Formats: sequence, structure tokens, C-alpha cells
Amino acid sequence: MRLIIVSGLSGSGKSVALHVLEDLGYYCIDNLPAALIKAAIDETASSTEKAVSLLAVGIDARNRPEGLESLPALIEELQQQDIQTELLFLQSSEDILLKRYSESRRRHPLAEHGTALRAAIEEERELLSPVMNAADLIIDTSRTSVYELADTIRERIDRRRTDTLSVLIESFGFKHGMPADADFVFDMRSLPNPYWTLELRGLTGRDKEVSDFLDAQEPFLRMYEDILAFLQRWVPHYKSVHRSYLTVAIGCTGGQHRSVYMTEKLAAALRVEHNPVLTRHNELSEHPLSKT
Repeated sequence: MRLIIVSGLSGSGKSVALHVLEDLGYYCIDNLPAALIKAAIDETASSTEKAVSLLAVGIDARNRPEGLESLPALIEELQQQDIQTELLFLQSSEDILLKRYSESRRRHPLAEHGTALRAAIEEERELLSPVMNAADLIIDTSRTSVYELADTIRERIDRRRTDTLSVLIESFGFKHGMPADADFVFDMRSLPNPYWTLELRGLTGRDKEVSDFLDAQEPFLRMYEDILAFLQRWVPHYKSVHRSYLTVAIGCTGGQHRSVYMTEKLAAALRVEHNPVLTRHNELSEHPLSKT
């Protein structure tokens, strides 16, 4: 059996994630007390009419604190029983969550007895911290649309083969904020910037003119070689300790030129010896996950 536990902050996209998993063939149960996960597995797996091999459960802050705190140990126990268990955690920035609740006019599950919404979000983040710390994959949906979140779940979770490490290399702009889901962050701002070359300003790191410019810069090539050597050394180690996901963030000032081309160049080199390696460009107008 494969079990996906979906948790995260209210308003960050948990319902969307479960709906996508349901469309992918998972039997989904939302709002399940953590203490009942084992019972749900036993019930769905033992059915003689239609045994379930793909199960997804939603766990949120309405669980008892002791249930949330015991979740990491429960996951380890399930994995020892050969149940492929993964924990997906969704989060967003506080300002985005406030905006989403304002637009939807829904009540936060912890905003009871006059509790302010901001305080409820802070309380939920604290309650779920043990869950987030145990997550196999953290997705920050602050700047992610419903469709982009669905693509991420399909590419990184559903299409990941058992016992493989899914690597995502993503570009971003520091002026827009660092991705909260990154395991490693590399800074390209010390490199020559194509933005200051007028004919390159309106292009991106996906354009040949920009790649030719950067490939002619010795600092860029040295940075590329150093980061590639680091990833080639450590990606196999992450795989050997049975990690399921690794996210590498490459940042420059605006996320248009240097970080985009470095992302593409690193991904192409890493794919020679590892699969899958996905890319995402957070500051480009369209940034679906790409395998090429």
C-alpha cells in the first residue's frame, strides 16, 4: 500500500491536494484523527470486495496535540511494516492566508471564541510544527495557482516511482522572497548580470542570447561547476538514506536571467545520472514543472 498524509496550514491548498490525489486513484479521507490512521489502513486494505492500494488522508490542526506529536513515530512504524508512507505539508505566507480568508469569507478552524484570524494562523503554525518538521515534501503555495499545485502533485508525487528521489531545481528572484520549500539555496547575485546589457534585458535565461552571454563569463562557469559537483556528491547520499524529495533553489535579483539559465544547465547535467530531475521558474509568467 502507498499512503500519502496531507497536512498543512488551513487555506494553503490541502483540499485541492486531496482532490487531485482522488482524481489520480487514491482513496481519500479528510479530517482524520491521527490516532485512526492505522485503523483506516486496516479497514481499506482488508476489504475483500475492493482492497485499496492507494490511500490519502488529510490531517489538520484540529487533531489533539498529542496525536500530531506522535505522527512522526507513527510514520516510521508504518514504513517498517512495508507501507510506503509519505508526508506532504502545504504552507503559505501569513499575508497570503489572510488574503485568502478575506476573499473566501470562510472561518478559520481555530478562530473560535473571538480569536483574531492572525492569532489563529500563528497558533495553527505552532501546533503543526512537529508535522512540518517530519514532512517528506513541503510545498509553499504563496504564489502557486490551483493548477500549478495540481501539476506539482502529479509530477512530484504520483509519477515518482517507489524508492526514487525526486529532485526539483527551481529559479527565483530574491526581490520577491526566497522559496520556503527549498532544501538548498544558491545565490547568483555575484555573477555578471545580463539585465545590464540592453539587448538582453527583455529576454530570459531560456533564450540562447542569454545563455551565450553567461557561458562566456568565467565566474558563471566556475559557479556552475562548483554547484554541480556539490549536487553530484550529495544527491546520491540523499537517495541512499531513502529521502523521497529534494528541492534546490537558485536565486538571482529578479529571477529572469542568471538563475533561470543556471537552473536549466544544472538540471540537464544532473539528468545524465539521475532521474527524475524537474525544473520550475517561479518568476517567469508561466512556470509549470518541466522534465526537459
